[in-house]
Amino acid sequence: MTALPPASPLMDRFNRHVTYLRLSVTDRCDLRCTYCMAEKMTFLPRKDLLTLEELDYLSNAFIRRGVRKIRITGGEPLVRRGILSLFQSLGHHLGHRLDELTLTTNATQLAPFAKPLYEAGVRRVNISLDSINPESFARISRRDALDNVMRGIDAAQDAGLRVKINAVALKNDNADELPDLIEWAHDRDMDVTLIEVMPLGDVSQDRVDQYIPLPMIRDELEKRWTLTERAENTQNAGPARYVTLDRGAGKKQGKLGFITPLTNNFCAGCNRVRVTCTGRIYMCLGQDDHIDLREIMRTNAGDEDALNSALDQALGAKPEKHDFVINKRGASPALPRHMSLTGG
Repeated sequence: MTALPPASPLMDRFNRHVTYLRLSVTDRCDLRCTYCMAEKMTFLPRKDLLTLEELDYLSNAFIRRGVRKIRITGGEPLVRRGILSLFQSLGHHLGHRLDELTLTTNATQLAPFAKPLYEAGVRRVNISLDSINPESFARISRRDALDNVMRGIDAAQDAGLRVKINAVALKNDNADELPDLIEWAHDRDMDVTLIEVMPLGDVSQDRVDQYIPLPMIRDELEKRWTLTERAENTQNAGPARYVTLDRGAGKKQGKLGFITPLTNNFCAGCNRVRVTCTGRIYMCLGQDDHIDLREIMRTNAGDEDALNSALDQALGAKPEKHDFVINKRGASPALPRHMSLTGG
């Protein structure tokens, strides 16, 4: 594809500069995590998904508008056939218009991809892992796949990829196991980020039974270890707030993050948008407003102006913040779409 000159930056009406694209490449996943989707999940027909060529074209449009970081998500992105070609294509922008290309994965498929991803320019991966206890893992994910995940993590570190573990805190499933997960990760020189469960999509469990505020988790961790705020909390626009966790003499210190969409809204510095595998751009994870970029691309093939106009329209509608709440039993989800469709 011929390189085109840069276009105007993506700026919303609150003067937030969007430099980060989270791009979903599939809604499919080989796990069925209880907080993410129903056990008997119906996935989209493949014809509804953007092609790999469309995903590449769209990513290039975002890069031209000033996006410096792209995270490939799903579903589980590594189940998408031919996905490595997208990483290889986007990797050509690294060191020029793109600062970072990365992905979020459950790591079940990661082992054979780890080295090729590194060769494509990926240097960091986020791995979604809610328990290192085989029974808990199988209960939460509804699959007996922890051994595959561990092989994926080993392969990633062997390939030179920096690994961060993302764990959703679940009141009745893993809350008491999180210290073990943190110790295991920090012993292996992996950062950890804890995430509050979000009310997206209909799942079999009531969100009230899943949700535990992360300040409660932090209070328990501080009874055991020393947590010191990190300066990057005020420098970066990301949703996590970070601490250095010190377990005492002879133990490795580690970085621990808290993502708190319910107890501590983090929207003021939002610098990201999400595009689903069907080409819908969601300006906010917690809102349903969107624009169908697939329709625009397919009816205006090669028309950069039409696509840029749609992106400007999307940024003009980006809200100030989301409205997540989990406060009563039996409540409908804040939004009907599942996280696997939106992109993690």
